[in-house]
Amino acid sequence: MRTPAHASRRSRGLLTAAACLLAVVGLASPAVAAPPDEDSKASQAMENAARQIGALQDLKKAATSTEAKVDSKLLVELKARSNRAATAALPRLQNGVEVSGNKTLVDIRATVSDDLLKALTTSGATLKSVSTRYGTVRAELPLSAIARTAARADVRKVEVADGAMTARQLNPDAKPAAPESKEAKRARIEKNTRAALADRAGPVNSAGDRTHNADSVRRDIGVTGVGVKICALSDGIDSLGTSQAAGELPAVDVLPTQAGAGDEGTAMLEIIHDVAPTAELGFATAFNGDASFADNIRALRFELDCDIIVDDIIYFKEAPFQDWIIAQAVNDVIADGALYFSSAGNEGNVVDGTAGHWEGDYVNSGQVIGKFAGYAHDFDPSANTQVLQPISDASSAGVPVLLNWSDPIGRSGNDYDLYMLDAAGNVLAASQDYQTGTQDAYERVNTPVFGGTGLRLAVVKFAGADRYLSLTALRGRFSDSADGLKAFNTPGVTFGHSAARGAYSVAAAPADEPLPFDLEPGDPPNPSGPYPDAFNEDSAVERFTSDGPRRVFYEADGTPITPGNVSSTGGEVRQKPDITAADGVMTSVDGFDPFFGTSAAAPHAAAIAGLVLSGNPGIDPAEVREALTSTAIDIVEEGVDGRSGHGVVLADRVLDYTGASPQPLAQARGPKIRPSDGGQYIDPGDTVAVELPVTNVGDATAVSTSVVLTSPTPGVTITPRSRSYGTLEKGETAVRSFEVRVPTSHPVGVPVVLNARVTFAGAFSPNTTTFSLEVGRPSDVTVDFAYTGAPVAIPDASTVGASVQIPVSGVGRASKLTFSIDGTTCSTAIGATTVGIDHTYVGDLVGVLTAPSGATAQVFGGAGAGGNNLCQVVFDDAAEAPFSSVGSGDAPFTGTYRPIDPFAGLRGEAVDGAWTFSAFDVARADTGSIRAVSLHINGYVTP
Repeated sequence: MRTPAHASRRSRGLLTAAACLLAVVGLASPAVAAPPDEDSKASQAMENAARQIGALQDLKKAATSTEAKVDSKLLVELKARSNRAATAALPRLQNGVEVSGNKTLVDIRATVSDDLLKALTTSGATLKSVSTRYGTVRAELPLSAIARTAARADVRKVEVADGAMTARQLNPDAKPAAPESKEAKRARIEKNTRAALADRAGPVNSAGDRTHNADSVRRDIGVTGVGVKICALSDGIDSLGTSQAAGELPAVDVLPTQAGAGDEGTAMLEIIHDVAPTAELGFATAFNGDASFADNIRALRFELDCDIIVDDIIYFKEAPFQDWIIAQAVNDVIADGALYFSSAGNEGNVVDGTAGHWEGDYVNSGQVIGKFAGYAHDFDPSANTQVLQPISDASSAGVPVLLNWSDPIGRSGNDYDLYMLDAAGNVLAASQDYQTGTQDAYERVNTPVFGGTGLRLAVVKFAGADRYLSLTALRGRFSDSADGLKAFNTPGVTFGHSAARGAYSVAAAPADEPLPFDLEPGDPPNPSGPYPDAFNEDSAVERFTSDGPRRVFYEADGTPITPGNVSSTGGEVRQKPDITAADGVMTSVDGFDPFFGTSAAAPHAAAIAGLVLSGNPGIDPAEVREALTSTAIDIVEEGVDGRSGHGVVLADRVLDYTGASPQPLAQARGPKIRPSDGGQYIDPGDTVAVELPVTNVGDATAVSTSVVLTSPTPGVTITPRSRSYGTLEKGETAVRSFEVRVPTSHPVGVPVVLNARVTFAGAFSPNTTTFSLEVGRPSDVTVDFAYTGAPVAIPDASTVGASVQIPVSGVGRASKLTFSIDGTTCSTAIGATTVGIDHTYVGDLVGVLTAPSGATAQVFGGAGAGGNNLCQVVFDDAAEAPFSSVGSGDAPFTGTYRPIDPFAGLRGEAVDGAWTFSAFDVARADTGSIRAVSLHINGYVTP
């Protein structure tokens, strides 16, 4: 047997080969020999472990430089398919690689370029999402293209697609429901929407609104969320329309193509709206891949102007010891002034005995676990040796098990591997990627898809230096095994972007009734909440809520926090979670009645922060943190602790601390225009009467309200420049008139821009709204411009989509613009060649039109349900009906409809140039093509 490369923490005697292998499967240690009646079982386990781990190491040792860039689980899958003998010694191995139609979903970490995307498409890949910023392409890649893709110099790694989960707490014993078809889901949602429109029984309010004293804040202080925009990221918002029809939600600003699938986002938005009912809302899915999640975090801040962002997602590859790409995006929006809230997770805690987490320094057991190399880590801190970590038999099937160690992201030169065995020594899962200096310090396996008993984990240092380790079974537990293995757990299971320094990691405490099921059989009762009273010092956290703290060794850029010390005495210890909020609350959304998990807690905390911003405009984020943490009610352990953080947040205490008060918010609305000559249009040289309304949408009276109306358009004069609107009560609108003179030299078709700056006594003052007045007489002549190329296939379930270009020339400025999806003969036939867009289940499609200026408008999306094909459809701002009014029975879809976003916003600049129409299929199992689309543009009459 090889001697250890590094001395262990205590003196060890030499072991015989048989003792080594017996220890590997947990049947013996240097201090405890196997009983005689276990000899045959131990012998078989010894043989299995030696043969199977050796077979896996054979594959690793034989890997080429290109194969070393392929996820080891993918590599084993490829070897098994090309040469059955390569894996014949592994009868129970489950790679966790899902293959459908000879394709598998992967994340390609690379320098993203058009050349790479073209090569992937040529190879037969279906692109799902692309992030240039974070260097990731998510794609369904043919197995035959994996090696070719990995061989490219611009590709760093081809990985099994990173998995994710929300922080909703579901019954682990519940049998998974059969997948709901799109047709069934659509029928269910439409039925619920009709019922909501007919019923109007009144809103379903979260009990957290009461237990956090948010209802009393709105009543007594009068702060409701005015002037604040709160945005959520989760799985999807399938029932958004149903919630809106029921009066549960107002308009929600959704990133185009990023509505996602599922309804956790809808439930989160309802919680936010219950607590901060006048806050604006926004949403984007987090389920299109880790890099897409990071991109959407930034888009919510930098495109949708969200003041507060909240999510309930964890991606498995998020590093515990360094801020990875998702945490880096969180850092970006926090640096820009946003507040960020995230679920701490439902991975359990040491105090309640509900976690499957161990972290600490690697300890060389002296035991060889493989054929070629590798000493197993010793989990036992006593004089005994135990190289296996047992997983409870009640842990759910498919539990992700993650191994990380304290090397910087993308720069690990220390090679650790992870194996899952059964009690008989069979390898059930393995992750043994190469780490040679340019890879991530990360390995992952899943528990068997049908569950299992006697599962145990081994961590092997294949090569390199000792490092600090983290081993986590997400939603599983490390528990003593029936055959004598002891479980070792440590605090700190919470990880990822919620542990970013400036983020708020939110734990959960029940608002009302307890969680109605045991997390594992034999667990003690779950705690209940104080409803209809408020949270108090006796409140308890949920038994599943994740604990901290989180030890971090590197800054986001990989700079060591404690250079030279990446062990248990180094790095930075971050207090996580930060605060606690309510879960176990009712929403109107199917399946979220009640809604348990830190998924429900995070939006309560975010909405309370929204009340803080609304009542204290311009407040420094550091003061918000001070208010939330210093006023929180201390629960569980005395002082700040690893389960509840600073304690439960109460809205009244926080707003009293900050001195919040109701604020007015007077805003200009769309003006009415009356040319002085009584004509219908504004001509150069006209004087125009502009009637400008101003509405106080705030929580308090707007005193001394006035408007200054100016124009950056050359030669335009405005009389008077300012007008007083006086005092506007809450909800009141006042109208004043201005005269705008357009110079005779003003070019036809170029709009006059007006900036209305509204000033009043209040912290939201001033605010400016911009309007455009169109100048010139529209031409009656419509010029048509069509896409004339070959049909372009729309990739299935992809945010990359398909695009065609429509060249426009000779128009200059447009007075009117319509867009049509053409076709000569309309039908619902699958793959019809005579329609404008042939696509089954049109409800999957989102259409976006992009002007040469870069301005975009969403044309349609989420309508049409299971109907096939769009043909002879015109989208016109002046149409009476929106496309959302159509249903499956209207297919093939024809007629004239309003687009989702007005096309007027695309006419601000000259329209000559290349226009782009893009179609995105946002759900699986239906396909089609863009065939014939056109723009129809009217210019202006030349004077």
